[in-house]
Amino acid sequence: MPRSIGLLNSLPAPLLCEMIGHAGYDFVVLDLEHQLVSPDQLQHAIRACELGGCAPWVRVPEVDAKLIGRVLDAGARGIVISRLESAEEAARAVAAARFPPLGRRGITGGRVTGFGKLPINDYIERANRDIHIAPMIESAAGIAALPEILAVPGISLVMEGAADLALDLGLGVQPMHPDVWTSIRKIAEHCRTAGTPFCANPRNDEQRDYWLAQNIQWLLAGEDRGLLQAALRSHVAALRNA
Repeated sequence: MPRSIGLLNSLPAPLLCEMIGHAGYDFVVLDLEHQLVSPDQLQHAIRACELGGCAPWVRVPEVDAKLIGRVLDAGARGIVISRLESAEEAARAVAAARFPPLGRRGITGGRVTGFGKLPINDYIERANRDIHIAPMIESAAGIAALPEILAVPGISLVMEGAADLALDLGLGVQPMHPDVWTSIRKIAEHCRTAGTPFCANPRNDEQRDYWLAQNIQWLLAGEDRGLLQAALRSHVAALRNA
């Protein structure tokens, strides 16, 4: 299975989403948790991801069935749920994203069926099979509930949120703290036991090498804002110091 590499999009600009896709990333997580993104902005970003050749995923701030349904109707191929902490939340997220008999999502036509080009029954079958549901574990409560969360049918993979996890553990904003690293590896171990993919987000070369040695097939390569800031600062510093 080829490795899937994604990027968190924190700069809501369709042109950037298209560029990320052409750069070779497999999926982009469009953020509705921390970004004030309008429905039109989100729809344009989803189209830009498609044009760039990467799958548009959307991170939602909570399990809101109506929001999840509208995001999927706009063309999202994956739903990331921030700070998920219970199997009940996981089950509601799956139900919101799946059509009956697997869930409770309502049907519409529109762009997901190519405005009628794809038969609705074919779209329902494809959506129930292919749309990813990814809880993000960002708290001690989430880690404690993870075995039960992973037992919910329809969970595709699990992500981690090291910065919020560090805050929840009372460590401040220290995503690289040893206790956070231990907790993230515990998340991965729960996933391995359940046979559910874990999406790692390596924050330095050591973590990257660790996850690659574990043959992790899903990787989140950080966020576009941080990568752009680092590249811009390095470039101007090189010119100033030349």
